[in-house]
Amino acid sequence: MKILHLDTNHPLLINQLDNLGFTNHKDYTSSKEEVESKIHEYDGLIIRSRFTIDKQFLDAAINLKFIGRVGAGLENIDRDYAQQKDVYLISAPEGNRNAVGEHTLGMLLSLFNKFKKADNEVRSGQWLREDNRGEELDGKTVGIIGYGNMGKAFAKKLKGFNVEVLCYDIKANVGDDNCKQVTLKTLQDRANVLSLHTPETPLTINMINTEFINQFKKSFWFINTARGRSVVTKDLVMALQSGKILGAGLDVLEYEKASFEDMFKSTASSSGVESLPQAFQYLINANNVLLTPHVAGWTVESKEKLAQTIVNKIQAKFL
Repeated sequence: MKILHLDTNHPLLINQLDNLGFTNHKDYTSSKEEVESKIHEYDGLIIRSRFTIDKQFLDAAINLKFIGRVGAGLENIDRDYAQQKDVYLISAPEGNRNAVGEHTLGMLLSLFNKFKKADNEVRSGQWLREDNRGEELDGKTVGIIGYGNMGKAFAKKLKGFNVEVLCYDIKANVGDDNCKQVTLKTLQDRANVLSLHTPETPLTINMINTEFINQFKKSFWFINTARGRSVVTKDLVMALQSGKILGAGLDVLEYEKASFEDMFKSTASSSGVESLPQAFQYLINANNVLLTPHVAGWTVESKEKLAQTIVNKIQAKFL
């Protein structure tokens, strides 16, 4: 079987597939059209997020048996059409779930303790101790929406913090010893913290909007390490301004490109940041907002784990 790799990944991915008898070709630079013209030669495709795999691409891939995405989600693939074409889809959420859990917890503790504000002030010569009095996570209720690999990893990290952990998921019976599954209303009534761990689907796009936010009984802290398009940013900013949301940790933004590889688009008259909507201008200047560039699952260790997960799944299916 011949496999085409479209993105760089950990070397073990190609090395181990070579050892298993697969023929591996790399193409990290060709345009989508150029790849389409030769994809009929391949049985397998390994991608990360370079471009979307749509119907036209899949129609050209007449011999394709599988697509492996070295990441958690498959939204950059037309999943329904791929399945109609009997193309087996492989993802690797097991590979970076621990990294996401740690990143989420890090963001939450940083917000509670005003690390961003305090660090900036000390660097500018201000020593404002009372202004930087933090809150403790102990005794709080953390709500998780989406209790799959990522949600479970975050809940596991919360053990030992003496918090109540609740989750809401469209699937039944996903709760475990680390988290109690409840209705969405119960979560909204009780949560001090909301952490989002959902995939991008028609149900989750624009899910976090003003109506949704106002259904929470208490003001709350918000963390999103899932997908940017799940949040209406201007509604989030309104909630931050009103105090309904106390602070936000955002590893993902609705302005990201579909590939997740870049967000800033410079023009002749403006820099990348300046060309983004006004809501983003608020986020970058807010002391109670943390922003990271879609790296929650992007650790040294997860790079290796993601690659190994893909190898294991290909081997289990095709050998």
